[in-house]
Amino acid sequence: MKGIGASPGIAIGKVLVKEETKVEVEKKSIEDTKAEIERLQEARERSKEQIEKLYNHALENIGKDEAKIFEAHMLILDDPEYFGQVENKIKSENANAEWALKTVTDTFVAMFENMDNEYMRERAADIKDVSGRVLKLLLGIDTTDFSNLDEEVIIVAKDLTPSDTAQMDKEKVIGFVTEIGGRTSHSAIMARTLEIPAVVGVEGILEAAQNGDTIVFDGDEGEVYVNPEEKVIEGYEDKKKKYEEFKEKLEELKGAKSVTKDGVEVELVANIGTPKDVEGVIRNDGEGIGLYRTEFLYMDRDKLPTEDEQFEAYKEVVEKLEGKPVVIRTLDIGGDKELPYLDLPEEMNPFLGYRAIRLCLDKTDIFKTQLRALLRASAYGNLKIMFPMISSIAEVRQAKKILEEVKEELRSENVEFDDNIEVGMMIEIPAAAVMSDLFAKEVDFFSIGTNDLIQYTTAVDRMNQKISYLYSQFHPALLRLVKQVIDNAHKEGIWVGMCGEAAGDPKLIPVLLGMGLDEFSMSPISILRARWIIRNTSKEEMEEMVNKVLNMATAEEVEKFIDENISVL
Repeated sequence: MKGIGASPGIAIGKVLVKEETKVEVEKKSIEDTKAEIERLQEARERSKEQIEKLYNHALENIGKDEAKIFEAHMLILDDPEYFGQVENKIKSENANAEWALKTVTDTFVAMFENMDNEYMRERAADIKDVSGRVLKLLLGIDTTDFSNLDEEVIIVAKDLTPSDTAQMDKEKVIGFVTEIGGRTSHSAIMARTLEIPAVVGVEGILEAAQNGDTIVFDGDEGEVYVNPEEKVIEGYEDKKKKYEEFKEKLEELKGAKSVTKDGVEVELVANIGTPKDVEGVIRNDGEGIGLYRTEFLYMDRDKLPTEDEQFEAYKEVVEKLEGKPVVIRTLDIGGDKELPYLDLPEEMNPFLGYRAIRLCLDKTDIFKTQLRALLRASAYGNLKIMFPMISSIAEVRQAKKILEEVKEELRSENVEFDDNIEVGMMIEIPAAAVMSDLFAKEVDFFSIGTNDLIQYTTAVDRMNQKISYLYSQFHPALLRLVKQVIDNAHKEGIWVGMCGEAAGDPKLIPVLLGMGLDEFSMSPISILRARWIIRNTSKEEMEEMVNKVLNMATAEEVEKFIDENISVL
């Protein structure tokens, strides 16, 4: 069976199926609505006590970042709009608390699940988790306890909530497989943090696996076997042993340079969304931040962040990195990321619409506030500014002009900032890639955003499962554009990074190295593995391989060639 590799590692063990309690909720007529609301409040309070325990457990056994998930759950329990609607439902329809809670929850979940952004869709899981907890307390249903297991197991479930993963006994839960979910779901993030192998999105796994069955899977490749033949188990036992030895080797690379066998040094940096993500970068020996997505400062709130709020967030990151480079992308809102308080127009095709730099150049007050905060923070470390969604030279020049205006304002106010701050742009639109020779004269660096560049180059919506087979980072058109961008940048003496998923792909790292990529930005957990690949690769040898790759006709041919001739894992 095939799923999505969510957390690396090999797992071999006995199945424990998470039983899905079927919760039947019927609408009942209630006379004493005040007593019913009190019953709801009591379930909320008991939920808070349970979540407080989970928070403390996660804080002690997993980490501060992961414990913050339960802070978010507390906020949902305290949300006056959410539970206000439930209470109104009880009063207006003389309804039971269970039915009112389920009805309102279904509306909220549907709203989040219909968003284009994967991160926002995954927030529906938080609401389900919290409401499910309250609902079970109202109905008197016990929840599954993964903290008190007698033997080593691999959990098989339709899905796992953050509460499920937070209470897992790491010594007993040696892996998990779910029927639904993606790489950015909380359960997947938790698995990577706990270093528990996991595969998600395995269709039909609940039908295929039963309690006590033997299950074997690869958390990298997403391959899952239920009750396999002995030779398959033996093969995976050997693979597991090699993987554990490999992990030990990776730990030894902390503090080492990211340098090829023939002496070419590159930068291995990380993508982050919030200041709290910096801990993971430092823990995995990242050499800086290649992409700080600032839009998360603007989300989950009812008004724009102030200049000082932004300044503190940026300053915290650059100070923690202690002089290492921090590339901060300006606001990339619109398209798949909406802000209710901005009242943006509804668009037929938001991915090609009013978003990112287009919005900022129109709403210059928002843009200037962010640029002021960024410049002020540049006095505290090695901060670089990057503009997203650039498609024309005019946009770059206008953005730089506004930046100069802001610099002038700060000078007149005697505010300190880095006057020589590097300014770069994202290459995520084919027009920018094709004209990269001219763009290279306008900026200090490029960062290639492969996620969108693939989407726009191939005209494939990466969220559309029906055509997902056409979306590939091995597509020859993408690789040709990447090579063109790198060559054009180097002719003008500027450096090139990559912050899309391709930058951390073990198969593509040697190819990108051969193309001359200077900086690889990825998930923090991928950094040490990428360093191992680079240190075991010769750039000169890869340059010869790149010429062959660029002349291939299909993504399948490219991937097969890499597997057979280049892969060093």
